[in-house]
This record gives sequence, structure tokens and C-alpha cells, in this order.
Amino acid sequence: MAIIAKSDKLFELIAKDAEVEQIATGFAFTEGPIWNPKENCLYFSDMPNDVRRRWSEADGDSVVREASGTAANKCNGMTYDGDLNLYICEHSTSYLARETAAGERQVLASHYGDKELNSPNDVVVSSAGAVYFSDPTYGRMPVFGEERECELDFQGVFRISPGGEVSCVADDYGQPNGLCFSPDESLLYINDTPRAHIRMYDVNADGSLANGRIFIENVGDGVLENGVVDGMKCDARGNIIVTGPQGFWVFSSGGEHLGIIEMPEHSANLNWGGPNWDILYCTCSTSVYRVQMKVSGNRLSYMN
Repeated sequence: MAIIAKSDKLFELIAKDAEVEQIATGFAFTEGPIWNPKENCLYFSDMPNDVRRRWSEADGDSVVREASGTAANKCNGMTYDGDLNLYICEHSTSYLARETAAGERQVLASHYGDKELNSPNDVVVSSAGAVYFSDPTYGRMPVFGEERECELDFQGVFRISPGGEVSCVADDYGQPNGLCFSPDESLLYINDTPRAHIRMYDVNADGSLANGRIFIENVGDGVLENGVVDGMKCDARGNIIVTGPQGFWVFSSGGEHLGIIEMPEHSANLNWGGPNWDILYCTCSTSVYRVQMKVSGNRLSYMN
């Protein structure tokens, strides 16, 4: 695979000869990578097979949750908070759930008003403890979820306050998907898969969003098979890395397209890991890959 540079600035972030290393394979479709800094391991989902898995350098790949045991509920995006409580977007249940570090399961959001959520897809937790998650309809489709009718008549983005109140912060998306904060959390980026663009918002003091505008357009054509905006993360310098055709597209904080990190398979999601948070772990169709970067990830609370 190649590092395709649109600008030499890309090589400040990744070496020209960086290796895309396959670390696990043989799955149906991988998603939701999250690095656990205490265990030095990666958790991820094999979504169509309804299995949550774990990988480490020492132990390789193993099953953590499966449909025949403690159900994985076709989980998608996952993240931690500063106490290493695990937040899980569940397609089969339409829940945003949390597993505490002690193992207790809690449902944080299942409805908006009296209607079920569509299917929480990706999630991020602010340093103040507010939770933002996207809610497209993919989890109500065959293979990646459980086929059933939607109750909500829109696909939006929601916020759970530190006190537990669920509010809608954006409701005009085709299918909202990946989301991430800027390093100082003053901006929230959210992508829209069928529209092939990324929007950015100012984050107000009360956690609401304002001044929504287009950050980047035309990341592919919005057709799933061709590669689309899906998983998205920010690095410590404010650059945005997002899935797209051929692999992962890299943009500066000013919106300049710096290049593409090619992947051998369809890219679905990514996250930072390793002892210095400078390795990208990439879930791509049937496999998981890793890439050494020159820059570390945007330091969310669980990474500190």
C-alpha cells in the first residue's frame, strides 16, 4: 500500500515508507476500535457476526462478547471516559450503553421523547463528561443490525449531559456517522455519509452546538461500495483523518487535503493507540491493520 501525498505536509504526520501492517483477519466486517491503556490492548467489533473482540501483542485475537453468550448487540462505535467506563453504540437494541470499569451495564439512552432511537453509531465523550453520539438508521438494516421500522422521522446527533439529560443537537443529516473534537474541544466535527461531507460546529459553554458549516465536501461520492466518510479522528495538531475511497483521507485543520493513507480493504473506522498514542488502529472490512504515525492522537480524557 502507498502513502499518497497531495502535500509534503503529509510527511510531517507519517513516513513516506510507513508500513500498513495486518494484525488480525478472518472477520465479516470490523468496526469500533478502541485502545485500552491499562490492558495495552485493542477492543473492536465484528459487527455482522455479533462478536466483540480483543487483540493484544501478547495474546493475539480473542472473543470478549458473542451472540451465543453475553450478546454484543452488533456494537459499532466505542469509546472510554476518563475513568475507563466503556461507551458502546448498539445496533440491535438502539441503545447507547455504558459498561463501568467494575463491569456494571447501564443504558444511557434508548429513546428521544417517546420514540426509540434509530441506532447509535459512533460516540465521543468530552472532558466535562458530556456524551455526543450519532444516530443513523444503519442498525435497522440487515447484516449490520436488526431489520425493523424506524420510529424517529429524522437522523440526528444527540448529547447526554453530565446529569443524564438527552437532547438533540443536530437533526438535518442524511446519515450522521463519525464525529470527533478538535484538540481544545471548541469544535465538533460530524460527517454525513450519503452527502460525502464533514461539517464543523462551535461547541458552546453549555454543550450545545452552533454555527454549523461545511468543513470538507466530496470525500468520495457517498456510495458505500466506493468508500465513504465513516470513522473519523483528530490528531494532536488538529488534523482530521477520515475514511474514504482507497483508505484514510487526511485534512489539515484549515481544510487542506494533505493526502491518503491507502488500505488493502474498505476502511470503516480508526482510533489511536499504543503507549504514546501514535499508532493508528484501522478496522477495514475483514481485518484490522495498524500504522505508525509521527504524530499522536488528540488526547481525550481516557488518553491522559
